[in-house]
Amino acid sequence: MSARTQLARLAARREAMRPPALLVEGKLTRMVGLTLEAVGCRVAVGSHCVIEAPDGSRVDAEVVGFSNDRTYLMPIADMRGFVPQSRVMPTARRHRVPVGDGLLGRVLDGAGRPLDGKGALRVDDYRALSGAPVNPLLRAPIRAPLDVGVRAINGLLRVGRGQRLGLFAGSGVGKSTLLGMMTRHTRADVTVVALIGERGREVNEFVHETLGPAGLARAVVVAAPADTSPVSRLHGAMLATSIAEAFRDRGRHVLLLMDSLTRFAQAQREIALAVGEPPATKGYPPSVFAKLPLLVERAGTAQPGGGSVTAFYTVLAEGDDQHDPIADAARSILDGHIVLSRDIAQLGRYPAIDLEASVSRLLPALASPAEQASIQRFRHLGAVYRNNHDLVSLGVYQRGSDADIDQAVDHHPRLEAYLSQSLHEAVSLAQSVRELEALFVQHARAA
Repeated sequence: MSARTQLARLAARREAMRPPALLVEGKLTRMVGLTLEAVGCRVAVGSHCVIEAPDGSRVDAEVVGFSNDRTYLMPIADMRGFVPQSRVMPTARRHRVPVGDGLLGRVLDGAGRPLDGKGALRVDDYRALSGAPVNPLLRAPIRAPLDVGVRAINGLLRVGRGQRLGLFAGSGVGKSTLLGMMTRHTRADVTVVALIGERGREVNEFVHETLGPAGLARAVVVAAPADTSPVSRLHGAMLATSIAEAFRDRGRHVLLLMDSLTRFAQAQREIALAVGEPPATKGYPPSVFAKLPLLVERAGTAQPGGGSVTAFYTVLAEGDDQHDPIADAARSILDGHIVLSRDIAQLGRYPAIDLEASVSRLLPALASPAEQASIQRFRHLGAVYRNNHDLVSLGVYQRGSDADIDQAVDHHPRLEAYLSQSLHEAVSLAQSVRELEALFVQHARAA
């Protein structure tokens, strides 16, 4: 066990033993949308409360703000049946995350409760939901490539252990499908999947069809679908990240897949607007852009010799707008982005990766100079063909007028074949590199 892990566990025990501050009950006075307003409470932001209805039923809520003597709460479940003056009872309970090998093979909700009907969780430790900031100077540099089983990503973009990338696309272009493909084929010790704000039916499909029994055995799934409260969606993303951190601190190499980062941001927007925070950029309050790096920066490498969390976050570009505020914010804080194009998908090529718009910022550290030269040539020929496609397809271009265009036209079928891959096909990193090098060697021999 590392020194950092020992210190984290000691701090957690001290936090759990600390006596709670004076807690004072209040009364529910107002409900607007999903926001509850209470008076008389003495409780800190982020604390847990229980609201009791006249019939004795109770609902959990979280304190999300205050103004003078008014406390704002966000319920975690349905609020039917509650009336003015319902009791609001603060509790000493803190948000704790169960961690350990007992989570492998389990499906949890946003609060860390089992959804799979397999009984109670058997875990050996708990840690804070929000995590602790990592000293950037103590992180190990990212130098080891990660095999994700997708030829286009392995060969032309590269992913390193501990890297954080975004999958950017509009709805229905294949983000979730590509994510499931990497879930099956990536070589990692543990996989943590967070399904945040997506369709409820996708949870069952992902667990039983995408993961399957073999994949689920080394995975933890956290599901907070679209019909759950904004607080549950926020907590689901933070819970999955805390679980990934715990495995990393035990020396494991973790793959964290979150679908989607956009729904996390939208959940924070719902909460912020409900408590009166003014919108700033296209309806998103400033707190949304403050929350994103707090979540994303928790992934990455540990100290040298330790584990890592390699994270993929899907980002929904609303209306295929790559300059959506959340897409722009995510692009600025991630270590690279993979853009999926609707135009390419409509042509029938899968995965629909737009290579010109995609980038991995760690490619120079993960590929040799010879490999980088092959990647650069691939990109160049692909860009030349795309820029001159109309001239070639209409017959306006005359062969021999430009050597670059001639080469791009000759290579195009091979480039497209390299970028294409079936859903259930796994292509290793070594094979991806060999095929990339052979692609140009074979053409040179033929010429």
